[in-house]
Amino acid sequence: MQNSRMRERVTSGDVRLIGIGLDESGGHVRVTQGKNFSLYMGSESTHERMQELCIKLNENLDRRGKTLSDLSRSELGDLLRESDPAS
Repeated sequence: MQNSRMRERVTSGDVRLIGIGLDESGGHVRVTQGKNFSLYMGSESTHERMQELCIKLNENLDRRGKTLSDLSRSELGDLLRESDPAS
């Protein structure tokens, strides 16, 4: 039963990337939400990097005419690597 649920196609409204930065030591809480993503915590530089990654990912998705729910895990991994501002 669990496998059949895992295979069900999700709608674009159900798919979202969640980013959690674990390197904040000053007690500052950062939260950013955007199209397809929610980002929480992290140092200023980590949170900024996560924001850039998500923005570039969305730009690449739009350019391809796809949504997150259209991607396989492999395609998502490739697109994340391609969108990474550090690479």
